[in-house]
Parts: sequence; structure tokens; C-alpha cells
Amino acid sequence: MTVEELNGLPAAEAERALLQCCGSARWARDVAARRPFASAIELYRVGDDVWWSLDAADWLEAFSRHPRIGEHGKGWSNEEQAAARETSDDVRAALADRNHDYERRFGHVFLICATGRTAPAILQELEQRMSNEPADELRVAAGEQAKITRLRLAKLIPSTT
Repeated sequence: MTVEELNGLPAAEAERALLQCCGSARWARDVAARRPFASAIELYRVGDDVWWSLDAADWLEAFSRHPRIGEHGKGWSNEEQAAARETSDDVRAALADRNHDYERRFGHVFLICATGRTAPAILQELEQRMSNEPADELRVAAGEQAKITRLRLAKLIPSTT
């Protein structure tokens, strides 16, 4: 898709396309409402600006659309986590256990931009983040979602510059 094609979509279709990048309905609606975009780079900037203007409920909605690290997802999630699934049974089991511990502590899925990261590196990051305070961890997870969203926006509408 090109930025011009996104600009020309009816609002509901634009929102559906954007929901592939970030699972927050409000984010998709607010980004779509800022069309037309002059370039993909402008779309990426607006996506980031809108993300950081949202509240915790919107962030949690986006987080809830992600599979647990190491589990099979759909679409881009599946390819983003490919390296995390290519690991030993011990690391896979530790990731599953710690994912559940994380969810009990923080109330949402462990979110990390997994693209290019190995399962042991992800497990190490998960372990480190378990000591965060809940409010701090929410912002860390939101930062990871922002990275994921940016990568997905570039998949949806690649920059030509």
C-alpha cells in the first residue's frame, strides 16, 4: 500500500489497515483522522505522536492483541517472533513460565520488540523487567509497542525516501 492509497481509503477501511500495526482502536481512529499524509515518514511521526497521547487503557488494549513471546501468532507477530521460537526446550519452557509470572505481576502480556532478538536475550530482558514497578513497566511496555508499531507501519507503507 502507498501513503496515497491510505489517504484515499474510507475512514473505516483506513482504521482496519492501521489496526494491523497497533491493536488500539483509538490509535487507529486518531491516526486515520489525521489524513492526508504527505509521506510515509509523516505517517510514522503521527503514529508515534498519537501513541504517546493515549492513556493506559488504550495501551493495554494494544498489548492484548499480542501473543505471548514464544507462542504462535498471526500475521506479522508470527514472523516477528520467529527467532524467539527457535530455541531449546529449556529456554522455551522458561519463557512460558516467566510470561505467566509477568502477567500475574503486571496484569498484561510481556511486550518486547522481538524482531531480531533471540529467545535467550528476550528471556534475559523479561527477567530484568520483572523488578520494575508496575507504573514504570507500563511505560517500558508502551515503548516496546511504539517500536513494534513503527516497524509495522513501515511494512504497511514503506518509505520511499
